[in-house]
Amino acid sequence: MFWRSVVVKLWFTILLFFSFVLSVLTILLLQFFENFHVLEAEKDLMQTANKVTYLVDEYGDSPHDDRDLLVRLIEQVKDPLNRIIILNNQNQYWVSSSEDETLPAFETEWIYRDQGLYEVINSQATFKQKMELPGTNREVLMVGRPLNGQNGAVFVYQSLDIVEETTSQTTKLILLAAGIAIVLTTFFAFFLSSRITSPLIKMKKAARELAKGEFHTRVPVLTHDEIGELAVTFNRMGRQLKYHIQALNQEKEQLSSILRSMADGVITLNRNGEILLSNPPADRFLHTFNYEKGTRSGDENQQKIPDDIRRILDQVISAEQEVTREINLQGRDFVMIMSPLYDKSFVRGAVAVIRDMTEERQLDKLRKDFIANVSHELRTPISMLQGYSEAIVDDIAETKEEKNELAKIIYDESLRIGRLVNELLDLARMEAGHIELNLEHVEIKPYVNRVVKKFSQLSQDKNISLKTDYHLSESHGHFDPDRIEQVLTNLIDNAIRHTDEHGIVEVTVRSSASRLHVSVRDSGTGIPEEDLPFVFERFYKADKSRKRNEGRKGTGLGLAIAKNIVEAHDGTIQVHSKLNEGTTFEFFLPINIK
Repeated sequence: MFWRSVVVKLWFTILLFFSFVLSVLTILLLQFFENFHVLEAEKDLMQTANKVTYLVDEYGDSPHDDRDLLVRLIEQVKDPLNRIIILNNQNQYWVSSSEDETLPAFETEWIYRDQGLYEVINSQATFKQKMELPGTNREVLMVGRPLNGQNGAVFVYQSLDIVEETTSQTTKLILLAAGIAIVLTTFFAFFLSSRITSPLIKMKKAARELAKGEFHTRVPVLTHDEIGELAVTFNRMGRQLKYHIQALNQEKEQLSSILRSMADGVITLNRNGEILLSNPPADRFLHTFNYEKGTRSGDENQQKIPDDIRRILDQVISAEQEVTREINLQGRDFVMIMSPLYDKSFVRGAVAVIRDMTEERQLDKLRKDFIANVSHELRTPISMLQGYSEAIVDDIAETKEEKNELAKIIYDESLRIGRLVNELLDLARMEAGHIELNLEHVEIKPYVNRVVKKFSQLSQDKNISLKTDYHLSESHGHFDPDRIEQVLTNLIDNAIRHTDEHGIVEVTVRSSASRLHVSVRDSGTGIPEEDLPFVFERFYKADKSRKRNEGRKGTGLGLAIAKNIVEAHDGTIQVHSKLNEGTTFEFFLPINIK
């Protein structure tokens, strides 16, 4: 992790570069100063040799006292650490003293062993050389100069330890300077790296914040160079990204709201049959489909469509055209319209629109049934009116009693037609919301007893037990007594008419602080399960043969009217029934209707 840092990389790169440059420079300087010290030493030795040569030329042939002067002059001229050798043409030589006790004294055999030294005397040539003294392991720097006009020479030499010590001191100074330079370079490199990478680190943190959705994050602009321009560009990018993300979220929320508010199901699929987008009606459709087919849904994020729908998708992709299918599930009718989705010219998936046509088809069926039921209900009394009136007109009834009987039948059928028309008009007004309620505070128990008492004679005639049961925590209710009496009358009358002899009809009333609960239970024939959803529809009759036996007369509008009355009181009504076990109708009313 440490070496992955930009600061470390940049710092190490600068340090490595400067270290390399300093190393090369140090090596070159060491080599230069080593040669320089040798050359300076040679120069000093040669100057000494020249001075000695001059002194020898001046005082070499002088009397003895002058020679002593020459020696003193030479001792003053030379370096105390050097040795000077003077050879003359008589093979006589003089060697100076030296404070360097380790420096070997001159031996004549050196000249004859070394060709360079011999050439100084023999060829009158100068000599400069680092050499190891013959017979010793000491390395010295020696120069030689021939004497002017004489067969001799002056040799000056000194130990190389002096030069090496000078070189060593210079080397230490160079290495110290190099070390200080490396330390300063390290500090400078780290400082420069930090200065360069600090804005980058801030941008990295800001980028992480942007990735988390914190679009208000800004990078401070501290400079006006390329890094400053990068910070300005980064901030501009953050603003643009925030704007586009907000626009995308708004589009997504708008699309999601549109899909959720649609009554039709919408499913977007890719080529692999994976669901990319769906709304609640589509989810309910898929759940019903999987339940019907006995399959299970896949993972929510990668949900696969059922095989039957996958075949429709394959057909859409292969044919590249819209496909329409009708699907029946759990007694409901669906129409699926699936269209291809294109990525330029490539079909990338499909969108399916699923419409529940159950209510439309039921309404169409109800419309047809309504016309048939009204026609049926009106045909019989109209036929009877027509037939009996023709009998009167044609004088088929001869006696006055027979004519009165026919006239009574015509009158009863006309009342029946009027009652049917009035109920249809009342039902139409209720469904249009034009029902008016006269709300009153009613004492519940006497009110229900009065309604039930109206059917006591009818229940006795059919040998049916009519009971009441009360569980009242509130003795009064707030409702329209005439309308609720119409509901109770219809429910009790239906219960008695559909209960066989020796059966039971029980009216149960319960009240609490919030609502009134009334149920009418009978032990009659019951209602088939497939008919239960339609009992509150117009003209519903449990007797499908529509026989008009005694005690089973009715228009089939009573329960539809009762439902509208209860709902006008902000209540609910429902039915529970099992075939040959009986039926229970119950409705709930709020105690205090606003």
